Amino acid sequence: MSKLFDTVRVGRYTLANRLAMGPMTRSRAQYDGTPGDLAAEYYAQRAGMGLIVTEGTQPSEDGQGYLTTPGIHTDAHVAGWKKVADAVHAKGGRLFMQLMHAGRMSHPDNTPHHRQGVAPSAIAPNTPMFTPAGMQEIPVPRALGTAEVRQTVDDFRMAARRAIEAGADGVEIHGANAYLVQQFFAPSANMRDDEYGGSIVNRARFAIEIAKAIADEIGADRTAIRLSPGITLWGIDEGTEGPTLYRYLVAELDKLGLAYLHIMHQGDEALLTDIRKLWTGTLVLNRPGRPREQIGADVESGLAQLEAYGQMVLANPDLVTRLKTRAPLNAADRNTFFGGSAAGYTDYPTLV
Repeated sequence: MSKLFDTVRVGRYTLANRLAMGPMTRSRAQYDGTPGDLAAEYYAQRAGMGLIVTEGTQPSEDGQGYLTTPGIHTDAHVAGWKKVADAVHAKGGRLFMQLMHAGRMSHPDNTPHHRQGVAPSAIAPNTPMFTPAGMQEIPVPRALGTAEVRQTVDDFRMAARRAIEAGADGVEIHGANAYLVQQFFAPSANMRDDEYGGSIVNRARFAIEIAKAIADEIGADRTAIRLSPGITLWGIDEGTEGPTLYRYLVAELDKLGLAYLHIMHQGDEALLTDIRKLWTGTLVLNRPGRPREQIGADVESGLAQLEAYGQMVLANPDLVTRLKTRAPLNAADRNTFFGGSAAGYTDYPTLV
């Protein structure tokens, strides 16, 4: 585990250690998408992590899917996030903002504009979602026109610029977990017949165009992307061509010189090995449910430069210290994951 606490170069930054806080939706933003009053305290408490990746943040109005998630497409959003970035930097931390477009994982009741969700194709995910009226089935989304897809790429670019204006050190594109970017990868969600559908090259095009646009706008060394190859959440099925798509996608992204690639690993070890060979830059690896005794194994072996953790960081603001001293860990309270105020957000105890 000792290598976990070594410094590491990621993009244009040197991080204090090789532990990353993974992105976690907390649904505590104001109704207009401005980060909530406690967000700065929440993230600053966890600034001991080498890298903080924020909760998914919508790059546009249509990017929102869940209740009270933050945005980064208005002046108010920028001002709210600046408080967060300043608080993290005051504690010596580094913060990348995750840009997340929910795509079809959206309900009109959850957004201020109450519009139908948008997606590669008009295919519902066949799953319910929490709304102000309780659990409701997600309606069929509206398929984006070709020009709208290109506009969405530009929405990501502008959101990245605003994230930097807000003081973020970089951005992470959310290309995982069944949201819009991954919806383009999956034949179960993408039945387009234009240049964004059909072949592997076409289905990967949206993600690559977003990465290129953001890298051109803020610098490749401040641009990253998260992928979850093989995930089957909410109707996503990448089919037998899935591994081939990711090999192509990673090889193309590698040409851009991005700050890092963040993989949420689903258990296909052969594919992970190939991704590591194809990706010549920094790899951040998240293995959900990793037991404590295996923390640091991927860094020690050289498979990854950083390891990302979610609930463990949520419940342990001082995780780095607890790992160094082998202290017990707090358990995460699932009842307070989403919504609410300080309880389960900023009130987890620390060692000191």
